[in-house]
Amino acid sequence: MSSTHSFSSQNSLQRLVYLDALRGFDMCWILGLHSVFAEVLQNALPDGTWKKTLLDQFTHVNWSGFHFYDLIFPLFLFISGISIALTLPKRLSRDGSTVTHAHLLKRVLLLFFLGIIFSGGWKDGLSNVRWLGVLQRIGLATFFASLISMRASTAALYATTCALLLGYYGLLVGVPVPGVDAPSFEEGKNLTNYLDSVWLPGRKHNGTHDPEGILSTLPSIATALTGVIAGRWINSGRDPRAMINGLLAFAVLCLTAGWYLSLFCPMIKKIWTPTFVLFATGWSLVLTAFFYWVIEVRRIKLWTVPFTWVGANPIVLYMAGGLGIFRIITERMIGKPDSAHAWHASGLAFLLMLLLARWMYRRQIFIRI
Repeated sequence: MSSTHSFSSQNSLQRLVYLDALRGFDMCWILGLHSVFAEVLQNALPDGTWKKTLLDQFTHVNWSGFHFYDLIFPLFLFISGISIALTLPKRLSRDGSTVTHAHLLKRVLLLFFLGIIFSGGWKDGLSNVRWLGVLQRIGLATFFASLISMRASTAALYATTCALLLGYYGLLVGVPVPGVDAPSFEEGKNLTNYLDSVWLPGRKHNGTHDPEGILSTLPSIATALTGVIAGRWINSGRDPRAMINGLLAFAVLCLTAGWYLSLFCPMIKKIWTPTFVLFATGWSLVLTAFFYWVIEVRRIKLWTVPFTWVGANPIVLYMAGGLGIFRIITERMIGKPDSAHAWHASGLAFLLMLLLARWMYRRQIFIRI
C-alpha cells in the first residue's frame, strides 16, 4: 500500500475520470447506497408486486438468477481488469519485469491480510479464520489476470478467458460429486461447494462452503480478463464513438450468450458460473460505455463528482465500512434507530463515507494497493 499526493500528470487524471467515476458508482452501492435506496422505496411506494420486484434488485438472489445487486462485485473485478490494461504496461516499462512481479505478489498478500481482518481476523483461533473472501478474490483474480496479460496478446486473452469458462463448466458437469447421482448446480450438491467442504479450511461464509471459494476463483479470473480485453480496446486509439460501439457490440454478445446458455447452465453468483460471468460482463460493458460516453465524449462530469471521490480510494473506504466505522459514528450521533427510522442511519452513514472520500480526494490522498 502506498500513499501519493498527486497523480503522474493532469492529463492522466482527466483521462481516467470515467474509470474513477465508474469505480465509485460501483463502490457506493457496496458502501450503503443500496440500503438507502431500499429504505426510501420501502417507505415511499405503495405495496404491490412491482414494488417487491424493484426492492429485490437491491438484494442478492438466494441462489439462481440475477439481480442488479449481483452485478456489483463482478463489475469491480471488470473495472480492475481495465485498470490492469491501462497501468500494467507502464509499470513494466518503468520498473521492469522483476520489480513488477514483486509488486503483484506483495499486493495479493496484502489483500489477503486485509480480507482476513475484514472478516473477523483470528481472534477466535485459526480454525475460525475466513481464509477466502471478497478482498482475497480481488487479489487472486487480479494477480493471475495481471500475470496472464503481461505476455499475452489480445487474441490469447480471448482464448484464455474462453478456456477458463469452458474448463470450469466441464468440471461442474463432468466431475462426479460423492453422494450426488448426476451433475448438479444445486447448493451443496455441486462440485464447487463440495471442494470447499473438503479442502477449504477455517470458517466458510455459508457453513460448509463459501461464495468466494476455491474452484470458483477460476471464472473470477475470467471476469478480470474481460476487463483487460475491454481496457485494451479502450486504449487502442480508436475514435471514441467507434470504441463505444465496439464495447456495446461486445456487451450484446455477452448478454445474449449468458441469457441463452442459462437454460443449460444457470446464472449463480455464489459459484460464479460461466453464464453469470457472461451476463455480468455484458452489463459491465454497458456501464463502461455509458460512463465513457457521458464523461469523455459529452463532457458531462458534475454528476460524477461524488463517485469520483469514492472511486479514488475504494479499498480504504471498503475497509472502513466493513469494520463498522461509519455505523459506530452514526450511532454515537443519533443512537441506534428502530426499524422505522433505519433509513436515517443508513443515509447518515453513507453521508459520512462521502465526506471522508471528499476529504481524501481534495487533499490528493490516494491510497493504492
